[in-house]
Amino acid sequence: MSKVLENIERLIAVGESFELRVTGYSMLPLLGYGNDTIIVRRTTPTESIEHRVAMFRERDGHIVVHRVQSIKDGIVTLKGDGNIRGTEQCPRERIIGVVERVRRGNGRVVSCTSWWWRTRERLWLWQPLIIRRYALAVMRRWLNRKDKK
Repeated sequence: MSKVLENIERLIAVGESFELRVTGYSMLPLLGYGNDTIIVRRTTPTESIEHRVAMFRERDGHIVVHRVQSIKDGIVTLKGDGNIRGTEQCPRERIIGVVERVRRGNGRVVSCTSWWWRTRERLWLWQPLIIRRYALAVMRRWLNRKDKK
């Protein structure tokens, strides 16, 4: 296990929240590549986390942040908002925490339980897959071009 993961799990164990920079495209468009920092807090085993953005540890030790789609018999199914297909599953015990707030690249902090955030989530997730697929392709192309500059 990496030192970063050990430190995160140590902080979570004592109830601390922590910040982590977002990398990758799997949570577009709500969490942007390289510009956003997430503030994650611990969850209790009985807390409802369905439809929340959660951080979990994969078997190989990697940390992933995706949206919880469902929980059945202690198994959590997650999927990135920017993924058209493919889900992950893990036991509830491997959920490290939930994303409580997002610090945008401009410094503005957004609560993930605010009306504005929840509305944006719903608007994105209710779009037909074909629209999301093309919108994601444009976003990824724009981000790749921006990174090369």
